Amino acid sequence: MAKALITTVPFGDKNRLPLELLENAGIDYLINPLNKKLTEDQLADMVADFDVIIAGTELITEKVMARAPKLKLISRVGVGLDGVDLMAAKKRGIRVAYTPDAPAPAVAELTLGMMLTLLRSVHVSNAQMHEGKWQRIFGRRLAEITVGIIGVGRIGTRVLRRTKAFGTPRILVNDTMPNYELNREFKLDWVTKEQIYKEADLISLHLPLTRLTKNMIRREQLLSMKPDAIIINTARGGIINEGDLHDVMMAGHLSGAAIDVFEHEPYAGPLSQIERCLLTAHMGSMSVDCRTRMEIEATEEAVRFLSGKPLTSEVPQAEYDVQSQGL
Repeated sequence: MAKALITTVPFGDKNRLPLELLENAGIDYLINPLNKKLTEDQLADMVADFDVIIAGTELITEKVMARAPKLKLISRVGVGLDGVDLMAAKKRGIRVAYTPDAPAPAVAELTLGMMLTLLRSVHVSNAQMHEGKWQRIFGRRLAEITVGIIGVGRIGTRVLRRTKAFGTPRILVNDTMPNYELNREFKLDWVTKEQIYKEADLISLHLPLTRLTKNMIRREQLLSMKPDAIIINTARGGIINEGDLHDVMMAGHLSGAAIDVFEHEPYAGPLSQIERCLLTAHMGSMSVDCRTRMEIEATEEAVRFLSGKPLTSEVPQAEYDVQSQGL
């Protein structure tokens, strides 16, 4: 009997269909017994007998794969591939699939919610009210600021579409592969990242984590932003240097930050000491519909593979190129 290890949790909580797909296909499965994000060593100790991993964001490294002689497919619940060593997988003949479109609507909507929360200091007022303080805070409207979007792919484009309804007057965008077709739909200024840092009132990141984007935003970039600028990261932990962000905000620079993703998760670092820093527990994709779609699509790929059928969402060569070259 084929065996699948489900490392991402929760799984099948809101909709049991993914588990039923495995059961109906006669596939034995184990859901992560530790009920938390696995470390590299924990995963390595767990993988020996499995043919497929239905994976979350944990590290699936050469070390892990070396301990998994039966492993032939990694089916990622989500889109980020920074945790999967694609080159090691390719060398070992392990195929990799993902669900690139499923989480995008939920992440885009959380990003928009963070924009409005930070612009109106909703999080700060809420904390003050819970402490018995009554203080009305002046804020800004989305239509009256300059928004900068770095990374205009599946999620960044959806963020653009959602901000459009607010009448944002100026949008600065940056992408390594600009899609100028978007100019038919939006009034965009394609500029450098440095120009976005200097001119945007609100900056939102929608990039993969690679060797080039790791620590892309450090003290220098943060200090080049406007003193009352806002920055949002719902992409990947490690793109913003968390220590530098803490120091810069503690010094009074930036009016707010919203961080949903962290270099090490669960996060328990000093950003939690800063009232105007909005922190969430990597929940960008955690709407019931999007999470369910992610789980179903990843499971369907596992079932297809173990049934000898073609994959429909195999990771394309371009993703391998990005990881191998650091682009």
